[in-house]
Amino acid sequence: MVIILNDNLVDLAQNIFNKILNSTKLELVTISDIGTVTGGGTPSKKNSTYWNGNIPWISPKDLSNHIRLFTSHGENSITQAGLKNSSTKLLPKNTILFSSRAPIGYLSIAKNQIATNQGFKSVIPDKGYPYWFIFELLKTETPRLINEANGSTFKEISGGQLKQHKVKIPKHTDIMKYNSTFDALFQKMNQLEKENDTLNQIKNNLLRKLF
Repeated sequence: MVIILNDNLVDLAQNIFNKILNSTKLELVTISDIGTVTGGGTPSKKNSTYWNGNIPWISPKDLSNHIRLFTSHGENSITQAGLKNSSTKLLPKNTILFSSRAPIGYLSIAKNQIATNQGFKSVIPDKGYPYWFIFELLKTETPRLINEANGSTFKEISGGQLKQHKVKIPKHTDIMKYNSTFDALFQKMNQLEKENDTLNQIKNNLLRKLF
């Protein structure tokens, strides 16, 4: 079942973000100036010791099945051995998960530590810019990124392309003026998703008892 967010809050966040971009002086930077871009990987499926561990691991398919603002896990998980013996990485909470192929542009925020497959080029907010800003910026930039994608079989954005993608953003001090407002909005949307999960669980339990 697709999770339905409060569309009013989503639209409100988008509208405030657009006003920030249109009401202040902007400076040209790259995505790598505002966060660390990192890829993912897939542990060998021939080795059973790499799978069904306690580390959440997602692919773009997980986001297509459950469109939501915050993501805590997908259908699969890996072990420490799987993490160690593959190119996937353990991403910190609030990393922006951005699908870079098949398709380009699924976006979510890591609710906890999580790993991804190679279908993601995620952005870790470790350079002083808040996670909400990077999320809204990548959402705004997705059409341009799709246009810049390469590939004959399917379009893909490479890590290098995302790192060097140029964007115009407000000064850091101007961005941080809105931090408390956006943080409250995103936490409210996170809470709504939790409540929706609880309601879905109650509904499913009732249906199992009835049928």
